[in-house]
Amino acid sequence: MWDGETAEREVIESVVGDQFREGVRVDIFLAQQFPERSRAFFQHRLDDGLVFVNGRKCRRSCKVWPGNVVEFAMPDETSGVLVPENIPLDILVEDDDVIVLNKPAGLVVHPAHGNKTGTLVQGLLYHDGKSFEEMIDETQRPGIVHRLDKDTSGVLVVAKNLESRSSLKAMFKEQNLEKTYLAIVLGEVVAKSGRIEGEIGRHPTQRKKMAVVREGGKYALTTYRVLECSQGCSFVEVKILTGRTHQIRVHFSSLNHPVLGDPLYGGNPKWSPYSAPRQMLHAWKLDFRHPKHGKLMHCTADLPQDFVAALQSLGFQIPVDQST
Repeated sequence: MWDGETAEREVIESVVGDQFREGVRVDIFLAQQFPERSRAFFQHRLDDGLVFVNGRKCRRSCKVWPGNVVEFAMPDETSGVLVPENIPLDILVEDDDVIVLNKPAGLVVHPAHGNKTGTLVQGLLYHDGKSFEEMIDETQRPGIVHRLDKDTSGVLVVAKNLESRSSLKAMFKEQNLEKTYLAIVLGEVVAKSGRIEGEIGRHPTQRKKMAVVREGGKYALTTYRVLECSQGCSFVEVKILTGRTHQIRVHFSSLNHPVLGDPLYGGNPKWSPYSAPRQMLHAWKLDFRHPKHGKLMHCTADLPQDFVAALQSLGFQIPVDQST
């Protein structure tokens, strides 16, 4: 049942009692049985495929009944102590409530399995220990309200206090902000603008991948416009109206236009016109209301050199932010 990655983790088992004879969602059941952990904690375990009912993996919406055996794997956490590390931060904006950064490719946002140290979180603790230490909880993600994949560069906003964290989380949940990405994708995208819709969930057989699924996923909406096409690639501006894991990478791969340099979703074939060092995806702009005074914040992250080099090699123009 447990794969090689989860087999070494501590597995907790609980049997559903008669008090739940009318059925109850599995995340609610687990939160009641283990009150030292939050319901959100168990929802993350479910999303990661680490909860089983009667030996079968289940989703958040799964209900359990008396006699069901529920098992979940504890996350492979660090010792519980986050140690500050002197990690260079490219700070775009900072005040008492928020810090906006240009995250470089290769930097993991928060500690997780396989990346215990050297993450943005450790860098934030070194930069401003007082603010971020006050927000450390069991998730070890102080101030983090959204994230970018390890090999995606660009704008990332982080909360510096609990009030800002709550406000920013609500903005991302309700999509009361605008996220604009730049991407180079393989192939010439015929429709010069469009919408990509489709539920995104775990790939049915490859656990580390996400996929567009017919049922059981989360609704995802991506819009795009093609800026240029050249040498078998398209340079696109992308906006995401939802925030699903790997959303842009999955949606464009579903159109047979994977992000250039993305080996997980087919963006690094032998015939590729350019050998990209990583996925050519950059979070270019983020527009949001300041969580305290409500002023509109327009933050732009300059393109990193590897992205610029790819654009130049493929004959694309370097974009200019005309909204400033």
